[in-house]
Amino acid sequence: MVAATVRRLGWRQTTLGEIGEYLNGRGFKKSEWSDRGRMIIRIQDLTGSNNDPNYFAGDCDEKHVVREGDLLISWAATLDAFLWKGPEAVLNQHIFKVRSAIDRRFHFYLVKRVLGDIRQRAHGSGMVHITKGEFERTPVLVPESVEQQARIADEIEQQLSRMDAARATLLHARSRARVLRSSLLDRAWDGINREPGVEQDWRTLSELSSDSDYGTSQKATYEASGPPILRIPNVGSRSLDLADVKHATRPEALNPSRSLQPGDLLIVRTNGSRDLIGRAALVESNLAPAHYHASYLIRFRLRGDPTLWRWISLVWSAPKLRRRIEALAATSAGQYNLNMRSLLSLRLPIPPAGRLVEKVAELERRLTNLDELDREVSVNLLRLPGLGQTILRQALSGATGERLPGQVQ
Repeated sequence: MVAATVRRLGWRQTTLGEIGEYLNGRGFKKSEWSDRGRMIIRIQDLTGSNNDPNYFAGDCDEKHVVREGDLLISWAATLDAFLWKGPEAVLNQHIFKVRSAIDRRFHFYLVKRVLGDIRQRAHGSGMVHITKGEFERTPVLVPESVEQQARIADEIEQQLSRMDAARATLLHARSRARVLRSSLLDRAWDGINREPGVEQDWRTLSELSSDSDYGTSQKATYEASGPPILRIPNVGSRSLDLADVKHATRPEALNPSRSLQPGDLLIVRTNGSRDLIGRAALVESNLAPAHYHASYLIRFRLRGDPTLWRWISLVWSAPKLRRRIEALAATSAGQYNLNMRSLLSLRLPIPPAGRLVEKVAELERRLTNLDELDREVSVNLLRLPGLGQTILRQALSGATGERLPGQVQ
């Protein structure tokens, strides 16, 4: 299907200050906050990061009153434009309420493009803001006709709705992949017991390991020259992630016999996140130079051969075991903690020796496919914000006959 192009005829050079009036919000004192009245719109209320809004019960100047459909611009810390969709409210400082002299939706997308460009230029510089004078002097191109402004806003919304549909599809694919992963691991956990004539062997981690220990408590830094000390960020999903490694500051205090070896299973024993507690990664090969582990990890040296080690690291992520681990974790001062004794008592299912190679290969193959799908979804989700800015940049460039991204020629 051939999509219609956006006709950009009769554009004029102007500035943001010439196409609207920008009214800064009111500085509400904490003593004026209330649990009734009109909501006070703060930046976090626009970004959706606030679940506990404040209210103002007094009288307010009309220029600080916000109604549904009003264009608002956050100009400090968070640079963005919003069309208010809530009830009548009052506006806090660091946010402009806009009285537009052009089509309001076109104005909205024009400001989002300008602020998006500013954010990209300021990327990595920390908190950013823009002064009112600098903002109003920003040059822009605007069609002379309000009808044309509205048509362009319609076309932008059509393209952005397609992008939103793509995002929803990607998020659904990710959710579905994670459900499949959990189901696959749980089937692996108890699947052998469902095969006629096959009895699954259950062994404790104590029986499956020959040794266990807590790691070193010495300080590790990026600048030190000692051996690498693996920490919680290095315990990835099943395997080690060595992209971010710190080094021992006192290498002479390390015992070489406690360095990590193939078949070592590292488990997160203490953390403030429930999702991280009990996460495990397998050391699959020799690490050179010698690597050690930090004290908030526990190392279990597994018995058997690499195939058994891989099976243990695979089923360790099974939801049935995760629930058991979370039940064992004690909490103190906001931290979840696991002790060695409780972990050693955990029982894991072990397939018969004649089925182990087959089971590991099949489970790894399926999990690898799901991992690849998850990576592709993540990559495409990261591309979407840039695509949205490209849509705005091209739609608002003033170039005649230019097609928007996603249109078929």
